[in-house]
Amino acid sequence: MTTTTTTRLRRALRREIPSTIGLLADERDFAAMRRYRTFAFDDHPTYLKEVEALLKTLARQGTHTTVTLFDPDEYASYCAETGLDPDHPSSRSRFTDHLATTGARVTYTGQPLASLLPELVDAAVRRATWEYATTVLATAGDCADCGLDLGRDAFDRATRLLLRLLDGAGAGTHHLVCSVPAADDHLLAVLHTVRDDHGTDHHDPTAAAEFAAVLAAGIVLAAPGGLVLRAMTPGRPDRLHGWRLADGTLAPLTEAEVFAAYCTDARTGEPLPPEHGVDHRAGFPLAPDPDGHHPGHH
Repeated sequence: MTTTTTTRLRRALRREIPSTIGLLADERDFAAMRRYRTFAFDDHPTYLKEVEALLKTLARQGTHTTVTLFDPDEYASYCAETGLDPDHPSSRSRFTDHLATTGARVTYTGQPLASLLPELVDAAVRRATWEYATTVLATAGDCADCGLDLGRDAFDRATRLLLRLLDGAGAGTHHLVCSVPAADDHLLAVLHTVRDDHGTDHHDPTAAAEFAAVLAAGIVLAAPGGLVLRAMTPGRPDRLHGWRLADGTLAPLTEAEVFAAYCTDARTGEPLPPEHGVDHRAGFPLAPDPDGHHPGHH
């Protein structure tokens, strides 16, 4: 076998090995890694330029590359747990490989870093939300009276609520946002769905499962959550409908309540100007739950 053939085969093989890049997304994370002597970069903008150049090179070589968020605190914990020296390049590689299977990641398809970064942060937030919501459901325990698995029951109930919402909304494009206060944070789930004229819903099944999990966590925690549905029809103003989560179901908000919720800054309580070309509507009543349970009871 000639040297040229060997080189060509090695290149071909390298293309087939997927690559994962661990990215330090913000200045704070970058600064935290600078405490390691073997970390070669001095400033974040230069580091980001180099990462982008590497991504482009890998793409030109035909390598399938995913990008994941490199968290310095998680890295330090990982090194402590595995007995690795954190100030060693091979430890960073090991951690990045670990993130390839456990962390939030985005496939690099040639998009600029400026659009990849928010995509990656969004993926990380979605993953953390999913982990928190599923932990709430997994640790909810059983009903003292009937032995029912409360987490599973809440997830089933939330899935049926979502289907009844989409039934009530009818054909068209719908954007749903569910917000549930939990501990020191807010769980937020978003679902974009299109219902065709045959009554079939088209959406990402993973996003639908995440949405149902957040709604179910709100049911288990008996949290004062809320849900907004934006219905979009070409040539007509968008319509906003709202519900509050109460007693294991969704109670429609009035038109005034929907307007107030949308035109108030959630952080400061200050009024916001209404969005142009949007109709604020009351939440429509949902059909009765087909499983026959009274909301909040078993």
